Amino acid sequence: MNDRPSGRSRGVALALCIPLGVFGAHRFYTGKTGSGILMAVTIGGLGLWWLYDVIMIGSGEFRDDEGRRLSLWDPHSYDLESGQVPEHLLDEVELLRREVAELAERLDFTERMLANPGRQTSGREGGGSGSG
Repeated sequence: MNDRPSGRSRGVALALCIPLGVFGAHRFYTGKTGSGILMAVTIGGLGLWWLYDVIMIGSGEFRDDEGRRLSLWDPHSYDLESGQVPEHLLDEVELLRREVAELAERLDFTERMLANPGRQTSGREGGGSGSG
């Protein structure tokens, strides 16, 4: 099997499969004309083959006629030849990493405050014992 992703869109295949999958439209799109014809004749294997293909496409495990997975929703936004990730995606990942680190710091601070609640309130409770 080929490890590189397919140049065909997973989104287009899924959009074809859901309404027209019983007739094999998504298989024609991915170059699998033989199984597309067989799927059309059997009406999507009476729905079972169609359901299987919907699940496989949705999970990104469906393969085209060259054995490449349809894993990319928009393959035209990636350089499939070099296999490099576009710069804007790397920037997004870095931004998410920073936000997760900040949330981790806040969670750590909250856990420390909850673990030792007496430290915050001890100054306020000490002087009020005279009324009673």
